[in-house]
Amino acid sequence: MPPIAIISALHEELAAVLERLPDERREHVAGRDFWRGHWHGHDVVAVLSRVGKVAAATTAAVLAERFGVAAMLFTGVAGGLGPGVRVGDVVIASDFVQHDMDASPLFPRHEVPLYGRARFGAGAALSAALADAARRTLAQPARTLGEDAVAEFGLQQPRVHTGLIASGDRFVATSGESAALRQALPDALAVEMEGAAVAQVCHDWGLPFAALRTISDRADDSAHVDFPRFLTRVASRYSTAVLDDFFNNYQNNS
Repeated sequence: MPPIAIISALHEELAAVLERLPDERREHVAGRDFWRGHWHGHDVVAVLSRVGKVAAATTAAVLAERFGVAAMLFTGVAGGLGPGVRVGDVVIASDFVQHDMDASPLFPRHEVPLYGRARFGAGAALSAALADAARRTLAQPARTLGEDAVAEFGLQQPRVHTGLIASGDRFVATSGESAALRQALPDALAVEMEGAAVAQVCHDWGLPFAALRTISDRADDSAHVDFPRFLTRVASRYSTAVLDDFFNNYQNNS
């Protein structure tokens, strides 16, 4: 069967994924290292996309054309936008929008020119399986993270949310920016820099796509956690644990 792609934007998360692929082998394409291997018997290819929509789209196009993947999974961090979306929660995308796409007055704001749409949906079955894996993982966060990390970041009751993720080539880190995004996209749960680009590429190739984002901050200028520490102690561990559960159960959900 064709492989399932695992995409990460940051080195720390890709490293954590590669630790679960004991038989990985490298192929270098388009300036990127693609790692082929197996996870619970599933053929997978893992890659570092780098940050931003163009880098993500390039990576997704290579995965579709060169590696002929059956589906794509993106794991990473995001800023929380929606009410009740807290640091340490996980958002599974139902659909994606480019919050910085604006070709008005020729096209409505956020609509991708010549596509007739602003939003690109995630693969429903793939996303549901990923959400189930996330719920099982977050039900006992100390098992994945350890008691010290749970206490340090206040993660006693992390939640899984499903909904709209907004992507753009801008790191959102002020209260003014996050308020503007909430006004323009009131149903957006999180903001990041890659997902909508991958979703558009998957739309073009007819491939299912799902994304898991761990909330690292509230995308504003309130007090922030130590991001590098959060990434290594929480986000990357969440990602690998959720993916481990996903691949262990995916045949039953496919």
